[in-house]
Amino acid sequence: MIRTSQLCKVYGNQEFVAVNKVDLHIREGEVFGFLGPNGAGKTTTMKMIAGMLRPTSGTIHVAGIDTAIDPVAAKAIIGYIPDRPYLYERLTGKEFLAFVGAIYGMGASSISDRSEELLDFFGLQSFGGELVEGYSHGMKQRLSLAAALIHNPRLLIIDEPMVGLDPAGARLIKSVFRRLADEGRTVFLSTHTLEVAEAICDRVAIIHKGEIATSGTVTELKDMHTAGGGDLEDVFLTLVGSPDEARVIDVLREDSERVDGQ
Repeated sequence: MIRTSQLCKVYGNQEFVAVNKVDLHIREGEVFGFLGPNGAGKTTTMKMIAGMLRPTSGTIHVAGIDTAIDPVAAKAIIGYIPDRPYLYERLTGKEFLAFVGAIYGMGASSISDRSEELLDFFGLQSFGGELVEGYSHGMKQRLSLAAALIHNPRLLIIDEPMVGLDPAGARLIKSVFRRLADEGRTVFLSTHTLEVAEAICDRVAIIHKGEIATSGTVTELKDMHTAGGGDLEDVFLTLVGSPDEARVIDVLREDSERVDGQ
């Protein structure tokens, strides 16, 4: 579904390389996690794939479409949610979905049917006629996801989907991702929550300083980087963490084990 080759993004006069020669292959029908510390290049990479940023060099193909040659066709099959989604808060939930559906060229009848389906699925049916400004943070997150799915995209790109969600909301979002993948769609998500990645992602890639440090299934990464004896957090710290961070984690674990053993 997604193939990038030697993808680069350089800012300024070659002064800052945000993304450096990134090769990704994300298959159709999988949930793919994108991990890395702050400033590693996750958001920049995702924005380039979504067509929000122009690469400095390299190629991006989405469902076989070269995004540089036919960006409109590529965007038509993508649903994208940035880390800080913008909602028009003076619109109602239904009006906002209608607005997004119209951007994708959907007819009024299709928009209405799809909006009802999504509002019901995300538990927003009784709030569809209310202004978005009155929505809670979790409701806005769910509305953003509904808007990204309004046109039945084959690929969903979402940056930090779990930020600020309560446990029930996070559980719903995770079930949505799994359902989309089971339907043959592709979910490409970034997250700082390693437990989420470990629980729902078919494969993950870890990016560090603009370069892919490793990729594979969680089991493969454990075998490669912790001899199969650790978890995804251990893999992450091994590849991108500092020795001080690793020591802090070890101390916290030892303290927790002592408390549990009392």
